[in-house]
Amino acid sequence: MRPSARPHAVEKLDPVWDRMRREAEEIAHREPVLGGFIFTAILNHSTFEKALVHRLAQRLGNADLSSDLVVQAFEDAIEEEPEIGVAARTDILATFERDPACHRYVDPLLYFKGYQAVQTHRMAHRLLHMGRSDFASYLQSRSSMISSVDINPAAKIGKGIMIDHGHDIVIGETSVVEDNVSILQGVTLGGTGKETGDRHPKIRHGVLIGAGAKILGNIEIGHCSRVAACSVVLHDVPPNRTVAGVPAKIVGYAGCEEPSRAMDHQVEDIANPPD
Repeated sequence: MRPSARPHAVEKLDPVWDRMRREAEEIAHREPVLGGFIFTAILNHSTFEKALVHRLAQRLGNADLSSDLVVQAFEDAIEEEPEIGVAARTDILATFERDPACHRYVDPLLYFKGYQAVQTHRMAHRLLHMGRSDFASYLQSRSSMISSVDINPAAKIGKGIMIDHGHDIVIGETSVVEDNVSILQGVTLGGTGKETGDRHPKIRHGVLIGAGAKILGNIEIGHCSRVAACSVVLHDVPPNRTVAGVPAKIVGYAGCEEPSRAMDHQVEDIANPPD
């Protein structure tokens, strides 16, 4: 049977990257003074992964560690775990869908430090598991310095993640954040003291965590739940519930199937759960 070239052609389709390139061309045309930046960040690269690596390296490189060395390490990480590129694309789609201030696919990679911090974490996490723990720790420190988002390299982060505003975020070493979670500014996923071992929260899929919320200890936030702004959560939260207050208590149902996508932070007018 004659081999078909069609599967090979299909493999090259990348609608997210194609759209990002078109948007970048429009920026360069409309704002010529940014042309050099846009070409360096997007248009000089043949694939999304190459653009991702170089954009992050531009942000992270400094006198201590050149951006070229960061690029080399990140390319090694993606070669070891190609899924990083898939997750990074999914995060772009999540940000575009949920953040009304995100008007283009290209915006998170160019401008959004929350997105950039999550992708830096993905690289650091892979490098940690490749035995490069000091490089991973350096990336955590550097990313925290420039983005105010501090994610321990050992934390497990799913895809479809949106960190909105990307400021004053802490995600501890044994934290787990599953797919399709939205986190606003000022959130801490931390421990409760000097415990060792598994000591940080487990955030299940579809959860929305409001601004300033603190979730402390090895507790579980059930899937598709909501944590209201400025709440302090110290105990497990069942699935599909809303918690609020200090300390946080269940105040009602979550109000929708997937709060992380709906991004509805209003607590009132939600029916109380049954006794």
